[in-house]
Amino acid sequence: MATNKETPSAENPEKLLNLKSTGPKKWAAGIPAVVAALSDVIEEGIPFRGTGALFVMNQKGGFDCSSCAWPDPDDDRSPVGEYCENGAKALAEEATTKKVTADFFAQNSIVDLANLTDFEIGKKGRLTEPMYLPEEGTHYQPISWDDAFTKIAQHLNALESPDEAIFYTSGRTSNETSFLYQLFAKEFGTNNMPDCSNMCHESSGTALRPTIGIGKGTVTLNDFYDTDLVVIIGHNPGTNAPRMMSALEKGKKNGAKIIAINPLPEAGLMAFRNPQEIKGILGTGAQLADLYLPVKINGDMALLKAFEMLLLEAERTSPGKVLDNEFIAGNTVGYSEFIKQFNNYELDELAIAAGLPSADIRLAADMLANNKRIIFCWGMGLTQQPNGVEMIREIVNICLMKGSIGKPGAGVCPVRGHSNVQGNRTMMIDEKPTQKQLDRLKEVFGFEPPREHGYDVVNAIKAMHAGKAKVFFGMGGNFLSATPDTTYTAEALRQLRLSVHVSIKLNRSHLVHGKEALILPTLSRSDKDMVNGELQFISTENSMGVVQSSKGILKPVSDQLINETHIVCRMAMATLGSRSVVDWSRYMNCYDDIRDIIEKCIPGFENYNMRVRQKSGFYLPNGARDGKFITDKFGDKAPFTITKLPVNTLADDEYMMASTRTHDQFNTTIYGLEDRYRGIKNERRVVFMNQKDMDNAGYTEGEKVDLFNYDDGIERVARLFVVVSYPIPERNTVTYFPETNVLLSINNVVGESNMPAAKFIRIKIKKHQSLV
Repeated sequence: MATNKETPSAENPEKLLNLKSTGPKKWAAGIPAVVAALSDVIEEGIPFRGTGALFVMNQKGGFDCSSCAWPDPDDDRSPVGEYCENGAKALAEEATTKKVTADFFAQNSIVDLANLTDFEIGKKGRLTEPMYLPEEGTHYQPISWDDAFTKIAQHLNALESPDEAIFYTSGRTSNETSFLYQLFAKEFGTNNMPDCSNMCHESSGTALRPTIGIGKGTVTLNDFYDTDLVVIIGHNPGTNAPRMMSALEKGKKNGAKIIAINPLPEAGLMAFRNPQEIKGILGTGAQLADLYLPVKINGDMALLKAFEMLLLEAERTSPGKVLDNEFIAGNTVGYSEFIKQFNNYELDELAIAAGLPSADIRLAADMLANNKRIIFCWGMGLTQQPNGVEMIREIVNICLMKGSIGKPGAGVCPVRGHSNVQGNRTMMIDEKPTQKQLDRLKEVFGFEPPREHGYDVVNAIKAMHAGKAKVFFGMGGNFLSATPDTTYTAEALRQLRLSVHVSIKLNRSHLVHGKEALILPTLSRSDKDMVNGELQFISTENSMGVVQSSKGILKPVSDQLINETHIVCRMAMATLGSRSVVDWSRYMNCYDDIRDIIEKCIPGFENYNMRVRQKSGFYLPNGARDGKFITDKFGDKAPFTITKLPVNTLADDEYMMASTRTHDQFNTTIYGLEDRYRGIKNERRVVFMNQKDMDNAGYTEGEKVDLFNYDDGIERVARLFVVVSYPIPERNTVTYFPETNVLLSINNVVGESNMPAAKFIRIKIKKHQSLV
């Protein structure tokens, strides 16, 4: 059997800190969140620079937070601060005045830096000038911008095929840059455009487009304020989208109920202490979940089917009072075939598969039956399971049964992670562009774009590993730490002739590189972006389809930083030269011109420059939100989907593991070593286990263990983790990423969306064996 251990570039697993575990908290936010937010700003040594920026972040005319994509209120934005704890931490990270200069790289080799933890790497400061690593080099060295673009052009033009290049995109990239980036890739000749959607919400778009006609959510923020019931499944708002708790609190005040479905009892699902209200500061705050269902990992499908079966049962008892039969008849297809499947299910069997008491499932089903305006929210707890696409379609089925979509206070809400990940896809950052999109580009620009689909993230890694891809260009992000199968991915990246990363801070992907490597430093979201002496603004799209402007206010830490739009345009001019039909110099110097050309290419952006200057931006068209379901196969009807109930078995010594992030983390950026809401301090290498499982296996709290995965006949090992007892379903475990990405096989993916199934990893746990 082959062995796949942690890549040598990963942080030292023998380095353990003083773990303190106090158990899960029962509420989120409050004064501790305020203290944590401000402490990061102070820790970075920017009390005035940082706090001044906080009062502008997410405000009208200010800059958009580079953290999550939760929407800003259209009107009633808080004058105290329209940001959350994690947004403040994200700002502190990019507003820091600590610098990573050429002298720093001269004093620190790649090997030296690789021995640091991800947390230590990220705390070094902002990158200040372009850096180059020559073949066989041990240290990055400075390079001029002109020489950097010449180097990129030489490598790209030396490829035998444009499809040997990969152009990756992070969710922080603006609409303007994203549009130009995909335009360059297509004019160069490839659709190899993997992006962070391929790892977080690709399952959502894959599930929604064929069923409701759009790959986005259908609700607005105002719908949360005036709804009957919110179902939150596979999502932790307290950490992943803290401002969502304010919307839930407002909905609760207006009479809404909340069902929370998640293997862990997350504080942000239970209660919220609003730090901007006296009650939140001095009192107990607001209870959020009226009912909490601790479903076991991948038991969600059984639970959703149980809901549907009980809704049908209630409808038979009270005809016309539970389901919206008029909506079903007028707006859907396939209902008769859909309901036949429930002759094959028994509630008790579904309850066992879900890991829940049937009585609790009935309570939740009654709440669904007795309410009409229902919003379903989900996160990566669903999208990163092998049947994530099918489970989201099952959610759509429930919404169609209830008529809870396409009307105020009702609909579906995938809670996106990164700040402009949805905007990237709208701007055609997509390895599978539609023929209609490509035809429009050809009509506007006059070149023939490539028609074949490109690589998504998983297939891009496989192509690099096989030597089929030779140049990797990363527009933001930390590709190595974000992706699965760390050792395999590291091997793939080292096969490259050239790896290029556009970044604001040092990260591990700079240390696992191609034969040659470039780091291109860029402006952050909060930095002033000056072009020809004029302060520019960019635009982004939030989770609910609102496009708004973003204008930085901070002085950049270096005069050698250039914006991402300039990077794309200068790369295009250096690479394509006279054979390009695009006026790159025009777009490099005028963002309004970029928005004008976007308007010509992408529906919904009419009068872009005028509308984006409105105080709250503008909403993009959303047919499903308006009750218009235009699908390729069924015209104006939304189809019911028949899905399969998974059969999950574990060997006697196996556990199911889901990886997640800490409260002191956003994606792969580590802000600190405390997961406050889960009661973890000073450590990240922990494995949460049910106490009964610990007793059965003979483990005690604080015991050191190694984790193993054996998919594909390969032994993957993540060494030296600490066992922590936690209220989690039996035979289920939870760990943090990226530390356990090494255990996630490159072939463990979600059906149809091809996303890494990071919430469904079979592991074995063994007592730690020291390698020293």
